[in-house]
Amino acid sequence: MTNEIKDLINTGEGIKLEFKEGFNMPSLGREMCAFANESGGKIILGVSDDGKIKGFNLTNSQNSQLQTIARTIEPTLNIEIEKEDNLVIINIPEGKNKPYSYAGQYYLRVGANSQKLSRDELRAFFQEEGLITFDEKLNKEFNLEKDFKENKFRDFLKLASITENQKRETVLENLGLLKNDYLVNAGVLMFCDNISKFFLQGKVTCVLFEGTSSNIIDKKEFDSDLISNYESAYNFIISKLNTKYIIERYRTEKLELPKNAIREALMNAFIHRDYFSNGHIQINIFIDRVEVSSPGGLIKGLKEGDLGKMSLSRNKLLFDLLSRTSYVEKAGTGIQRIRNSMKEYGLKVDFESTGFFTVTFEREKVGEKKEGEKDLEKDLEKDLERLSKNQRNILIEMEKNKFVTQSELSKIIGINEKNIRNNISKLKEKGLLKRVGGAKGGSWEILKD
Repeated sequence: MTNEIKDLINTGEGIKLEFKEGFNMPSLGREMCAFANESGGKIILGVSDDGKIKGFNLTNSQNSQLQTIARTIEPTLNIEIEKEDNLVIINIPEGKNKPYSYAGQYYLRVGANSQKLSRDELRAFFQEEGLITFDEKLNKEFNLEKDFKENKFRDFLKLASITENQKRETVLENLGLLKNDYLVNAGVLMFCDNISKFFLQGKVTCVLFEGTSSNIIDKKEFDSDLISNYESAYNFIISKLNTKYIIERYRTEKLELPKNAIREALMNAFIHRDYFSNGHIQINIFIDRVEVSSPGGLIKGLKEGDLGKMSLSRNKLLFDLLSRTSYVEKAGTGIQRIRNSMKEYGLKVDFESTGFFTVTFEREKVGEKKEGEKDLEKDLEKDLERLSKNQRNILIEMEKNKFVTQSELSKIIGINEKNIRNNISKLKEKGLLKRVGGAKGGSWEILKD
């Protein structure tokens, strides 16, 4: 087996490469169709999804079936089949008459997967975005010797689980990032040290406002590589949000907004934004909301009803790169994960597509009484009037968590355990509280009328 094929397999599946252990005609037809609708690609038979070489013996009958699949695709494709030791490599060229279909269905390569679209969706995508996207364009201003940051490249290889014992140029070529000795824009975004040197619109602006006004309290601009800018923007948001104590079985600290939802919205902004636009990614933090905006709006071919169900990207090569890392999970599921996370927090999230795509996270209103506190005041309206502040707070915490310990109450309320015990005794004397079960494994019961 040649080193070229070994290096290709070590790079892993992506927008231009698919592994198959066996021979499945419908699956092969879908992949060929998707590659034809993109910029071509290879299917290697005899390799598992995780890159382990299993081997595959192609029979004469199967060889004929592959050519039949290619002729079945509309318009017809011409493919090349090579044998390399115990592997079979199917080379699919970029189609010249897009869009292509297989068995009446249309497919597009999204990261390391093929996604089905309607003909109208696919045509709209091609018409809007063109056949060469921003991230695939050669960047002749970028000097590979002076501007390429080796440490950022090595960090990416670790994130993507790509072996590092390969020549840099080989890996870049296999990832589709190096063509004719020039890095394409996706590679510049990932491995530069100063985005605005090459793309003024690549900077990220984060602003903290006073209340809901336009008065700026804090502002930061981040201007490194894509991943560094993403992490800096995330840390800026986190640093401006509140942390609250959540009492379930044990006392835990929790950020007022779900971290995974913030990360998802941010990464979507970096991957799916329109880099041809002069606009930049903008993070606005107000007392009642957090806004994550990126230029471009929804991609042609996607409707608002598709959010959370399918994924298309203006920057297919960039999406492929990040899909190899933990930054991007299964394509098309990010919006739904944001919705689910915010629902668990009891907060709203809105998605708006104009010239920008904006995700707006609702923040918990400052000073708003929590659900347990409201219920307790309603049930014990008269009794609470004759309780001390500490006794009220003890009951509120017990309402939220009937298993809370005296030690936990001491930390939450800010008084020593002896005072906690004294106040609990007084609440029992007033007929408002009783202990159910023993000291270990027992719980508190608030006695309501």
